[in-house]
Amino acid sequence: MIRLLDITLSFLGLLILSPVLLIIAIAIKLNSNGHAVYKQQRVGKLGKEFTLYKFRSMRIHADKLGLLTVGGRDSRITSVGLFIRKYKLDELPQLWNVLRGDMSIVGPRPEVKKYVDLYTAEQKQILNVRPGITDMASIKYKNENEVLKQQSDPEKYYIEHIMPEKIALNKSFITNPNIFNYIKIIFLTVIGILKH
Repeated sequence: MIRLLDITLSFLGLLILSPVLLIIAIAIKLNSNGHAVYKQQRVGKLGKEFTLYKFRSMRIHADKLGLLTVGGRDSRITSVGLFIRKYKLDELPQLWNVLRGDMSIVGPRPEVKKYVDLYTAEQKQILNVRPGITDMASIKYKNENEVLKQQSDPEKYYIEHIMPEKIALNKSFITNPNIFNYIKIIFLTVIGILKH
């Protein structure tokens, strides 16, 4: 049932939002050099890697300076990138990942292999479900960049504190991925974006 909802919502989303997607892509191209869409390898269900798509919000090759974004105005982020990040518009290309079956609308956010390799055996249970565009951790940590900005060692803090808590927050959905939780998380995500 959830997969059917994923296919329906992602297809309708891509269809209805196609003019918005085109406008964002043009704005990114006009604002900075590089492709409008950014691709990155992430770890998905059962540890299988896949290519995740996002609108590029940083200058090209910015990921070589670090995987984490620190602070709301990281110097690597472009002016258009700042706007699309604020309203989570950079995540819209992941509707294609959902349609392909790499991801779900709702599920634990997929990590890069560097951080997945640090998971304990218990934490690896998160890989039993499809990763998602949104989850309870994304809702709680909507200001994650600001939290990291306050730390002397942002990556260490992320690994030791934020990452384990994100996994713990998602355990209820991992063990019981039902329609009620699916709709509830989508609703809370939309409300959070509108309030932001």
